[in-house]
Amino acid sequence: MRQQRDALSDSEQRRAAAQLSTNVAANRLFRVSRRIALYLPNDGEIDPQPLMERIWAAKKLCYLPILSRLRHDRLWFAPYMPDTPLTLNRFGIPEPRVPSRLWVRAQELDLILMPLVAFDARGNRLGMGGGFYDKSLAFLRTRRLWHKPHLVGLAHDFQRVEDLETFAWDIPLQAVVTDRAHYLFD
Repeated sequence: MRQQRDALSDSEQRRAAAQLSTNVAANRLFRVSRRIALYLPNDGEIDPQPLMERIWAAKKLCYLPILSRLRHDRLWFAPYMPDTPLTLNRFGIPEPRVPSRLWVRAQELDLILMPLVAFDARGNRLGMGGGFYDKSLAFLRTRRLWHKPHLVGLAHDFQRVEDLETFAWDIPLQAVVTDRAHYLFD
Protein backbone atom coordinates (compact mmCIF):
# COMPACT_ATOMS: atom_id res chain seq x y z
CA MET A 1 0.00 0.00 0.00
CA ARG A 2 2.78 2.41 0.86
CA GLN A 3 4.47 1.76 -2.49
CA GLN A 4 1.18 2.29 -4.30
CA ARG A 5 0.66 5.60 -2.47
CA ASP A 6 4.19 6.69 -3.28
CA ALA A 7 3.73 5.81 -6.95
CA LEU A 8 1.00 8.44 -7.39
CA SER A 9 2.04 11.47 -9.40
CA ASP A 10 1.83 14.96 -7.91
CA SER A 11 -1.22 15.72 -10.05
CA GLU A 12 -2.93 12.47 -8.96
CA GLN A 13 -2.22 13.36 -5.32
CA ARG A 14 -3.61 16.89 -5.80
CA ARG A 15 -6.81 15.58 -7.45
CA ALA A 16 -7.26 12.99 -4.69
CA ALA A 17 -6.73 15.64 -2.00
CA ALA A 18 -9.28 17.99 -3.57
CA GLN A 19 -11.88 15.21 -3.84
CA LEU A 20 -11.12 14.06 -0.28
CA SER A 21 -11.76 17.60 0.98
CA THR A 22 -15.14 17.70 -0.75
CA ASN A 23 -16.09 14.26 0.59
CA VAL A 24 -15.08 15.03 4.18
CA ALA A 25 -16.87 18.39 4.13
CA ALA A 26 -20.08 16.55 3.19
CA ASN A 27 -19.72 14.23 6.21
CA ARG A 28 -22.07 14.98 9.13
CA LEU A 29 -19.33 14.39 11.72
CA PHE A 30 -17.22 17.08 10.07
CA ARG A 31 -20.09 19.54 9.83
CA VAL A 32 -21.01 19.28 13.54
CA SER A 33 -17.43 19.28 14.86
CA ARG A 34 -15.61 22.42 15.97
CA ARG A 35 -12.24 21.13 17.25
CA ILE A 36 -10.74 18.99 14.50
CA ALA A 37 -7.37 17.28 14.37
CA LEU A 38 -5.69 16.20 11.16
CA TYR A 39 -2.12 15.60 10.05
CA LEU A 40 0.46 16.87 7.60
CA PRO A 41 1.02 14.25 4.89
CA ASN A 42 4.07 12.01 5.04
CA ASP A 43 5.19 9.00 3.03
CA GLY A 44 2.55 9.38 0.30
CA GLU A 45 -0.43 9.78 2.68
CA ILE A 46 -3.47 11.45 1.17
CA ASP A 47 -3.10 15.18 1.74
CA PRO A 48 -5.69 16.81 4.03
CA GLN A 49 -4.33 20.34 3.50
CA PRO A 50 -7.23 21.45 1.21
CA LEU A 51 -9.49 20.37 4.06
CA MET A 52 -7.56 22.63 6.45
CA GLU A 53 -8.59 25.58 4.28
CA ARG A 54 -12.24 24.57 4.77
CA ILE A 55 -11.71 24.28 8.53
CA TRP A 56 -10.25 27.76 8.76
CA ALA A 57 -12.88 29.26 6.42
CA ALA A 58 -15.64 27.77 8.62
CA LYS A 59 -14.01 29.26 11.75
CA LYS A 60 -13.40 25.80 13.18
CA LEU A 61 -10.25 25.02 15.16
CA CYS A 62 -7.54 22.95 13.48
CA TYR A 63 -5.05 20.81 15.45
CA LEU A 64 -2.05 18.71 14.45
CA PRO A 65 -0.53 15.83 16.42
CA ILE A 66 2.61 16.33 18.49
CA LEU A 67 4.69 13.54 19.99
CA SER A 68 4.84 13.96 23.74
CA ARG A 69 8.27 14.94 24.98
CA LEU A 70 7.68 13.15 28.28
CA ARG A 71 6.00 9.95 27.09
CA HIS A 72 7.25 9.28 23.59
CA ASP A 73 4.43 6.88 22.75
CA ARG A 74 1.56 9.38 23.19
CA LEU A 75 0.16 12.15 21.05
CA TRP A 76 -0.94 15.60 22.07
CA PHE A 77 -2.62 18.00 19.66
CA ALA A 78 -1.51 21.57 19.03
CA PRO A 79 -3.47 24.38 17.39
CA TYR A 80 -2.44 25.05 13.82
CA MET A 81 -3.02 28.09 11.61
CA PRO A 82 -1.40 28.96 8.26
CA ASP A 83 1.23 31.12 9.98
CA THR A 84 2.08 28.65 12.78
CA PRO A 85 5.80 27.82 12.71
CA LEU A 86 6.67 24.15 12.34
CA THR A 87 9.54 22.08 13.65
CA LEU A 88 10.53 18.52 12.73
CA ASN A 89 9.98 15.76 15.28
CA ARG A 90 12.32 12.78 15.69
CA PHE A 91 10.72 11.09 12.64
CA GLY A 92 11.18 14.17 10.47
CA ILE A 93 7.46 15.01 10.54
CA PRO A 94 6.55 18.70 10.96
CA GLU A 95 4.76 19.68 14.17
CA PRO A 96 3.43 23.07 15.29
CA ARG A 97 5.92 24.98 17.42
CA VAL A 98 3.60 26.42 20.04
CA PRO A 99 3.83 26.58 23.85
CA SER A 100 2.87 23.29 25.50
CA ARG A 101 0.18 25.06 27.53
CA LEU A 102 -1.80 25.27 24.26
CA TRP A 103 -1.64 21.52 23.62
CA VAL A 104 -4.78 19.46 24.17
CA ARG A 105 -5.39 15.76 24.72
CA ALA A 106 -7.47 13.68 22.33
CA GLN A 107 -10.39 13.77 24.80
CA GLU A 108 -10.73 17.50 24.20
CA LEU A 109 -11.26 17.15 20.44
CA ASP A 110 -14.51 16.61 18.58
CA LEU A 111 -13.07 14.82 15.55
CA ILE A 112 -9.74 13.23 14.71
CA LEU A 113 -9.04 12.68 11.01
CA MET A 114 -6.15 10.26 10.91
CA PRO A 115 -3.84 8.80 8.30
CA LEU A 116 -3.58 5.10 7.61
CA VAL A 117 -1.78 2.57 5.45
CA ALA A 118 -4.83 0.29 5.00
CA PHE A 119 -8.35 -0.20 6.37
CA ASP A 120 -10.89 -3.00 6.23
CA ALA A 121 -14.67 -3.37 6.08
CA ARG A 122 -14.94 -3.49 9.90
CA GLY A 123 -13.22 -0.16 10.56
CA ASN A 124 -9.85 -1.59 11.47
CA ARG A 125 -6.89 0.61 10.63
CA LEU A 126 -3.31 -0.30 9.82
CA GLY A 127 -1.04 2.60 10.71
CA MET A 128 2.68 3.06 10.35
CA GLY A 129 3.43 0.65 13.20
CA GLY A 130 4.24 2.98 16.09
CA GLY A 131 0.87 2.65 17.80
CA PHE A 132 0.78 6.35 18.65
CA TYR A 133 -2.90 6.85 17.86
CA ASP A 134 -3.95 3.57 19.53
CA LYS A 135 -2.06 4.43 22.74
CA SER A 136 -3.37 7.98 22.77
CA LEU A 137 -6.96 6.80 22.23
CA ALA A 138 -6.84 3.81 24.61
CA PHE A 139 -9.30 5.56 26.95
CA LEU A 140 -12.03 4.88 24.36
CA ARG A 141 -11.87 1.12 25.09
CA THR A 142 -13.30 1.69 28.58
CA ARG A 143 -16.19 3.91 27.54
CA ARG A 144 -19.64 2.35 27.56
CA LEU A 145 -21.00 4.86 25.07
CA TRP A 146 -18.95 6.37 22.29
CA HIS A 147 -18.59 10.06 22.91
CA LYS A 148 -15.76 12.07 21.51
CA PRO A 149 -13.53 12.33 19.76
CA HIS A 150 -15.06 10.78 16.69
CA LEU A 151 -12.46 8.85 14.69
CA VAL A 152 -12.37 8.98 10.91
CA GLY A 153 -9.59 7.65 8.72
CA LEU A 154 -8.50 9.43 5.56
CA ALA A 155 -7.18 7.39 2.66
CA HIS A 156 -6.99 6.75 -1.04
CA ASP A 157 -9.76 4.36 -2.01
CA PHE A 158 -7.24 1.71 -3.09
CA GLN A 159 -6.10 1.39 0.54
CA ARG A 160 -9.20 -0.67 1.40
CA VAL A 161 -8.52 -4.36 2.01
CA GLU A 162 -10.78 -7.28 2.86
CA ASP A 163 -9.52 -8.01 6.35
CA LEU A 164 -6.80 -6.81 8.72
CA GLU A 165 -5.37 -8.69 11.65
CA THR A 166 -6.40 -6.98 14.88
CA PHE A 167 -4.94 -6.83 18.36
CA ALA A 168 -6.45 -6.06 21.77
CA TRP A 169 -4.97 -2.55 21.77
CA ASP A 170 -6.37 -1.53 18.36
CA ILE A 171 -8.93 1.29 18.37
CA PRO A 172 -11.37 0.94 15.46
CA LEU A 173 -12.55 3.82 13.30
CA GLN A 174 -16.14 5.00 13.01
CA ALA A 175 -15.67 5.82 9.35
CA VAL A 176 -13.16 6.21 6.56
CA VAL A 177 -13.45 8.89 3.91
CA THR A 178 -11.51 8.44 0.70
CA ASP A 179 -11.14 10.32 -2.54
CA ARG A 180 -14.04 8.23 -3.89
CA ALA A 181 -16.32 7.13 -1.04
CA HIS A 182 -17.51 7.22 2.56
CA TYR A 183 -17.29 3.96 4.55
CA LEU A 184 -19.28 3.81 7.80
CA PHE A 185 -18.72 1.10 10.41
CA ASP A 186 -20.86 -0.24 13.26
